[in-house]
Amino acid sequence: MYKLNAPVETKIEIKKSIFIANLIPVASIQEAQDALKSVSKKYYDATHNCYSYIIGKDATIYKYFDDGEPSQTAGIVIYNCLQKNNLTDVICIVTRYFGGIKLGAGGLVRAYANAASEAVNAASISEIIEYASLVIEFDYTYTTQVLKLLASEEKVAQEYKENVKLEFKIPTSKIEAYKADLINLTNGTVKIH
Repeated sequence: MYKLNAPVETKIEIKKSIFIANLIPVASIQEAQDALKSVSKKYYDATHNCYSYIIGKDATIYKYFDDGEPSQTAGIVIYNCLQKNNLTDVICIVTRYFGGIKLGAGGLVRAYANAASEAVNAASISEIIEYASLVIEFDYTYTTQVLKLLASEEKVAQEYKENVKLEFKIPTSKIEAYKADLINLTNGTVKIH
């Protein structure tokens, strides 16, 4: 999954209609509602403010809304764009100023998809990395090799008594590989907590 690093706004024109896409990071439904209110207030005279949001590390909280556009031509299209790009904790609001030319259902779908895609393409995004704590205890003789193995990881705590006890903050995707390497490196003597 990916998250948005900062809000972004883009604008496209299709057959005299203006589509303004706002992509905003949010961490809760309340933040999404607040962002929607803010954008709706900014563009109070717009014809439509269609949106979709996705929230949560598993992207299980989501909503989309057509705001008066024909059903399935705006909100779901924006949602699909966010989902296709594996984004979470984000709201995308596409504001439309009607230009006098009807686009038809297919034209609306393409327009809202293009507007949302433009915003996503312009956005600064980063991968969401989950971390876990890895606490290890081992004999002093392995200190140099262990520290070399885990040099790229963040050391959280250390304790030197009869054995060396270290705690690291490790991406969960690397935990099992590190455990196997530590067992191999210490000839099976490492204690992993």
